[in-house]
Amino acid sequence: MKILGLDVGMKRIGVAVSDELGWTAQGIETIHIKGEDPVESFGRIAELMEEHGADEIVIGLPKNMDGTIGPRGKQCQDFAEQISSKLGADVHMYDERLTTRAAERTLIAADVSRKKRKKVVDKVAAVMILQGYLEQNNSKLT
Repeated sequence: MKILGLDVGMKRIGVAVSDELGWTAQGIETIHIKGEDPVESFGRIAELMEEHGADEIVIGLPKNMDGTIGPRGKQCQDFAEQISSKLGADVHMYDERLTTRAAERTLIAADVSRKKRKKVVDKVAAVMILQGYLEQNNSKLT
């Protein structure tokens, strides 16, 4: 089965999906949140899970540099608990420190314009979160 990776923000959620073997992550879309609550994205996330045959979700957990969990991290944990309850999916958290910055640097290095970067940075961050999770779990299997 496939796994969805999510980079959860207050205005956008980047989404990535793994391949069947759990080796690679590919970005699929950015969900734009119209209101104040990322929970409004649950319907679209459920559609993407069904469309891609995913049964697990990995959500980036933005920890502070000292490893503690601040307010933004707690919001992501709440989001994870809610989506697990609502969709009945197995949800895993992955330490995502600096993934959005790394995604931004990657896009700059690829000479992507500022306007285009804004549209895809969350999706690229979701790919980095999911790929990191896949690599971490695949290394445990060997």
